[in-house]
Amino acid sequence: MNRPLRVLVAKVGLDGHDRGAKVIATALRDAGMEVIYTGLRQTPEMVVNAALQEDVDAIGISILSGAHMTVFPKLIKLMKEKDMHDVLLTGGGIIPEEDMNALHELGVGKLFAPGTPTSAISDYISEWVKEHRSF
Repeated sequence: MNRPLRVLVAKVGLDGHDRGAKVIATALRDAGMEVIYTGLRQTPEMVVNAALQEDVDAIGISILSGAHMTVFPKLIKLMKEKDMHDVLLTGGGIIPEEDMNALHELGVGKLFAPGTPTSAISDYISEWVKEHRSF
């Protein structure tokens, strides 16, 4: 691949806590990825449109609001409508394991709980992109 991996990091909905998203964005950048951070209070439509415009390899959603069972399915639906089948949708936050499993069944990638080493997140994104995207 001739360019660095491009990852869009976003906070969807009314959740105003973005420290974790900023930590992840910085860690991914330190791992050599190009990171686009959209900021707070994004809608799923805004996230998917930004991901298309930026030609990203992955979308990372930070969610602490408890709305993960609404937000992730909406994002997956929009991504499918836009033929973004080779873009990883991943994320993290306060998400029960049972919900993580249900979201994975819908097509969401691995979801990370607070305290996950940032290297595990960057390694996962790198490996997923290597396996699923053709350059």
